[in-house]
Amino acid sequence: MSVPSDVRPAKKLSEAHRGRRTATLSDVAHRAGVSVSTASKAINGKTDVSEQTRRNVLRAAEELDFSPNVLARSLISGRTGTVGLITHDLEGRFSIPMLMGAEDAFGMNKVSVLLCDARGDGIREQHHLSVLLERRVDGLIIVGARPDPRPSLGRNLPVPVVYAYAPSTDPDDLSVISDNVGAGRLAVEHLLTCGRRRIGIISGDPGYGASIDRVRGAEEALRAAGLAISGDSAVFGSWTEEWGRGATQALMAQHPDTDAILCGNDQIGRGAIDALRELGRRVPDDVAVMGHDNWKILATGSRPPLTSVDMNLEELGRRAALRLSEAMDGRVTAGTEKVACRVVVRGSTVG
Repeated sequence: MSVPSDVRPAKKLSEAHRGRRTATLSDVAHRAGVSVSTASKAINGKTDVSEQTRRNVLRAAEELDFSPNVLARSLISGRTGTVGLITHDLEGRFSIPMLMGAEDAFGMNKVSVLLCDARGDGIREQHHLSVLLERRVDGLIIVGARPDPRPSLGRNLPVPVVYAYAPSTDPDDLSVISDNVGAGRLAVEHLLTCGRRRIGIISGDPGYGASIDRVRGAEEALRAAGLAISGDSAVFGSWTEEWGRGATQALMAQHPDTDAILCGNDQIGRGAIDALRELGRRVPDDVAVMGHDNWKILATGSRPPLTSVDMNLEELGRRAALRLSEAMDGRVTAGTEKVACRVVVRGSTVG
């Protein structure tokens, strides 16, 4: 049986392609009339190459259809184009937005992020650390399970490290965290703008630094306005809707003139709204309710939808990635950098 004529040219082309040697960096350098080192610098965007030389090298690379593979690029640049992100956030509520922000920032430089979940286990964290270093990642981002200081990985690692969400206990490390004191301040300022003056505060576990910090920021904003907390002080409990319901019932029984409740997280906020409904109090007409974290599945599913303070976790991830990129380029900084939060207004504070 004869072969259709329109297939034969493709066969010849394939044979020609198989016989063609893949161009190397040395071939590009020879074509451009420069050293291999100069060709490498030009292709990798280094600044110590003239613009004319760069154009010559890139034109030669295009003519030779030169495309360095990942291994070759890592040998040339001394980098693998990967960073590791180790998280202790079991649910992914906090680490996933941060990962998205980090990938956005690294994507501009074509850097890939390898995600590992240590599940709150220090031994597992050390295992992931060893594996990532064996893969020769260029840097590490460590995400804590809760926004409280955590032990440093030490100063002897071969790559730079940025701690995100949970700061390192070592002031010489670089940490990027949400501004929880600022979050409490923003929340009260929003409630004051809505005309509320008798604001109660129901927070979560006092063992969490964020719980204390958010209350501290709220108290600062109230003092600046010449006001005090309804009930004289914040109450602390757990991060649950059940606690929110019970604490709200107690607050309204003792201080029925309360016209706003600031909650330590969105779960407590949902519980507060449920309790107010059972008490016949309208939200927000009679009592405004506000949460923290902007956990959308809770905040938007509430009735009415819950106003909440967003911790800007994607921005936190972007900022951590940018600081890590700077450190990988030799611009190492230390200390704790705080990322500002923002208020997401919904129906529980504005009718």
